[in-house]
Amino acid sequence: MIDLNLSGQTVFIAGGTSGINLGIAECFIDQGCQVFIVGRKQEKLDQAVAALNARGKGQAAGACTDVRDFDGVKAVFQACAEQFGKLDVLVSGAAGNFPALLNGLSANGFKSVVDIDLIGTFHVMRAGYPHLKQPGARVINISAPQAWLPMMAQVHVCAAKAGVDMVTRTLAMEWGPKGILVNSISPGPIDGTEGMARLAPTPELKEKTRQSVPIKRLGHPHDVGKVALMLASDLGAYISGTVIAADGGWSLAGVSGSMNALADLGQQMGFLKETPA
Repeated sequence: MIDLNLSGQTVFIAGGTSGINLGIAECFIDQGCQVFIVGRKQEKLDQAVAALNARGKGQAAGACTDVRDFDGVKAVFQACAEQFGKLDVLVSGAAGNFPALLNGLSANGFKSVVDIDLIGTFHVMRAGYPHLKQPGARVINISAPQAWLPMMAQVHVCAAKAGVDMVTRTLAMEWGPKGILVNSISPGPIDGTEGMARLAPTPELKEKTRQSVPIKRLGHPHDVGKVALMLASDLGAYISGTVIAADGGWSLAGVSGSMNALADLGQQMGFLKETPA
């Protein structure tokens, strides 16, 4: 068994109260890390922190803010620093998504996703940088296949996540001389997440999605968390500026076509409409 040597490291996770990001937090806490998670809702944050601490290995804490609020993001980084010190690992994973064809997408809906995914990533990177250990820190952004594969009903996410990937690549160049490694993970369809529930809201759509994955299963949040552990450990010591797909081969098997077919089916079943709400 490989010892990842992560025990005692400090990990900051933006968006860490549910879904993929909570799965990442669980993976790090199980390695004996100090994990600081950030979410928008206090009740949900308290539940996630309690659940992480109940695993009995590392130590968890957290604070509430919205990644769209730069001053709020700066404040939660300061709270983390006061409790746990400098950061070994920074994970930026706050995201928003819902299926909407462009003609059924409001200007506010488009802006909301870009503000959370792209502007939020900038806020986390900009506010987090002073708290990173130099050298040695690892930064992980959570991307999506929509960053490079056009998908119907995902124009807002495609635009935002493409920007996130370019932020990753640019910062790998800017921060590399400081000894900071910056990468992205692009999850495929992950079961039990809000995103999956929105993109495949019926058993029929969920099964079609499962069948579109070459290994014929949906992912688990820990599948993404294990990639994050690799990037944070000595196993990832020479990896920077990359986007790693944790998707069971989904992006190789025509995910764009699969999602477009799902969008067509969603229209037929009444989930997607041309007129904004």
